[in-house]
Amino acid sequence: MNTECWNPERELITRDKLEALQEKLFLETVQRASRSPFYRKKFEETGISIKDIKSLSDITKLPFTTKQDLRDWYPYGFLTVEKEKLVRLHVSSGTTGQATAVFYTRKDIESWAELMARCMYMTGARPGDVFQNMTGYGLFTGGLGFHYGAEKIGLLTIPSGAGNSKRQIQLMRDFGTNVIHIIPSYALRLMDVLNEMGINPRESLDLRIGYLGAEPYSEEVRQRVQEFYGIKAFNSYGLSEMNGPGVAFECTYQQGMHLWEDAYIMEIVDQHTLEPVPEGTLGELVLTTLSREGMPLIRYRTKDLTRIIPGQCPCGRPHRRIDRIQGRSDDMFIIKGVNIFPVQVEQVLMSIPEVGTNYRIILKKEREIDQMIVQVEVTDKVFVEDMRHLQRLQKKIASELRSELLVTPIVELVEPNALPRSNGKVQRLIDMRCN
Repeated sequence: MNTECWNPERELITRDKLEALQEKLFLETVQRASRSPFYRKKFEETGISIKDIKSLSDITKLPFTTKQDLRDWYPYGFLTVEKEKLVRLHVSSGTTGQATAVFYTRKDIESWAELMARCMYMTGARPGDVFQNMTGYGLFTGGLGFHYGAEKIGLLTIPSGAGNSKRQIQLMRDFGTNVIHIIPSYALRLMDVLNEMGINPRESLDLRIGYLGAEPYSEEVRQRVQEFYGIKAFNSYGLSEMNGPGVAFECTYQQGMHLWEDAYIMEIVDQHTLEPVPEGTLGELVLTTLSREGMPLIRYRTKDLTRIIPGQCPCGRPHRRIDRIQGRSDDMFIIKGVNIFPVQVEQVLMSIPEVGTNYRIILKKEREIDQMIVQVEVTDKVFVEDMRHLQRLQKKIASELRSELLVTPIVELVEPNALPRSNGKVQRLIDMRCN
């Protein structure tokens, strides 16, 4: 085994030393967090004395932190330093409610950049590569996180941001971009634009590495992206409350995402009982920061559903791996008594060659009965086929969805580019049942 690392001392640390480091940092984090207005009051209300927190095993004595807590104590309730020490503010999108604020000291920014450099380097990014960052900057953490990591390694970085697809393609051609960061749904959208322009990326571009994240997506989408662009596409996981991207990342083996356990403690709990689940079992990811100076968070409920992958990765890193995010507990919807996640629909659709790159799910009531409608774009070639062929494809999609979901949806086939497009996170689910 010859594992190339950005930070070998931390990435290849032994498991025993890693757990000892976690415990040391955890105890320091509890002390630091207790200085914030929120945790000081929370500990008083729950009768917790930080003197009773003596080891890592005592983490279960501490209460969970939720996004609602961040909203209720907005904007400064979680700060543990004077505002004079803060150098950065990021705000969540607020798509599921009031936005939340996350603050950074200079040390926090440096730690974040270090984690991102570690992530990108282990996938093969090296000085001399040209990195095109095709995600949003500004208050969104995704763009800046990758930007910091790329510059720390020494990549030539193009901060192109999201959208303007033809301009993105021109930049790739002009400067020989070989590493990209892109939202999965936009990677699919860009495929359509390249096809419209008659450009084969395998022949006309120099792409080698792609980073996908910011929204749940299926392995079938990853395979489509890799095949079309001729790249290795790596799964990335992060969230604003934990810095942004860089919490967990795939190595070159692409067998799960290493969660950096020298920076975060992870727990997987049952989303209903909040009790720990066995290793390998799907549950909600709960994270505690270990290196955040300005705004540490303890036992933060991410609402993201994943599992710990048993065993050690062939790369030799002892940091445990999590599986791709299966969805969010608050994304799940119920149709006729069946729990369904949008990513399950995507897995089926993206495995069917005649299906294009866009779809959406509409939920509505008809005569007081819940109905699930799946609108699917098909490829140009399929759409010009005769009606019998389209009807056969419609039945095939409905049948395969029923096999996966145990519910038969109404499938509507539409022509390419008929459904709404987005350069950011795409809205796949429209629930009209309460309207």
